Amino acid sequence: MQPLVEITGLVKRYGDFTAVDSLTLSIPRGCIFALLGPNGAGKTTTIKLLMGMLQATAGTLRVDGLDAFTDSVAVKEHVGYLPDEPAFYDFMRGSEIIRFAGEMHGIPRNVIQERGTKLAERLHLADALGEFAENYSRGMKKKLGLICALLHEPELLILDEPTNGLDPQGTLELHGLMRESLALGRTVIFSTHLLDQAEKLCDRVAVVNHGKIAAEGTLAELRQRFGVDSSLEALFFKLTEGVPSTDPVTASATKE
Repeated sequence: MQPLVEITGLVKRYGDFTAVDSLTLSIPRGCIFALLGPNGAGKTTTIKLLMGMLQATAGTLRVDGLDAFTDSVAVKEHVGYLPDEPAFYDFMRGSEIIRFAGEMHGIPRNVIQERGTKLAERLHLADALGEFAENYSRGMKKKLGLICALLHEPELLILDEPTNGLDPQGTLELHGLMRESLALGRTVIFSTHLLDQAEKLCDRVAVVNHGKIAAEGTLAELRQRFGVDSSLEALFFKLTEGVPSTDPVTASATKE
C-alpha cells in the first residue's frame, strides 16, 4: 500500500541557516506517528511545510499522492491540523468559528451542528460555545482548534504539541480521540516533548535532530537497532546528544 505521507529530500533554508536538511520520511496509513526532537530540531517547520504554509527550498512532499505545495488546497481536504497556538478572530463566538470551519469544507449546516456539538460535549467546551474567542483560555482555544480539525473527518490528523494548555481531563479526551481516529483507519501525526505520552500512544516514531532524521521506526525496531532496552526517553537522549541550533519558525516560542 502506498504511504499516506511521502517526504523526499526536503530542505528549508532561511539565508545561511538550514532548518530542515535533506529530510526523507515515509508515513504509512493507519498509524499514530510521533515526531520527536529537541527545541529547534525542525519539527514545526516540517509540519508547516506539510500543510503548505511554507515553501520548500528543495525536495518533494506528497499527501495521498498530492503535492503539498502545488496542490495545497486539495491536501487540506484530507488533513485536519491543530497548531501549537491556534488563532481565531476575537469577535467570533466559538459556535461561529466551528460553523465557519465546517462551511469551508462544504459540510452541510445540520452536520456541522451535530458533529460540532458532539465534539464540544466530549471536550467539555459546549457551555462556552456562545462566548467570544477573546474570552477563551489557551486550553479552550486548543479544544476549539481540535474540534475544527476533526469536523470534516480527515484522513490525516496533524497535531503540533497538542496537549500544551490542556488540563488532565482534556488530555485524556484528546488521547481517546487519537485512538478512535486510528481505529477508523485514519493516520495521526503528532509532535510532542512529552516522551511518556508518545511512548504510550505511537505506533512509529521519528526523531529529528538538526533538521535531519536521526532515526525512524517502531519503538521495538529502534531499541534493537541502537541497543537501548529501556524507555523512549533513554533512546531520545542517545539520538540527540548535543545542543541543537535554533529554528527561526519557533525561535520566539521555545517550543518545536
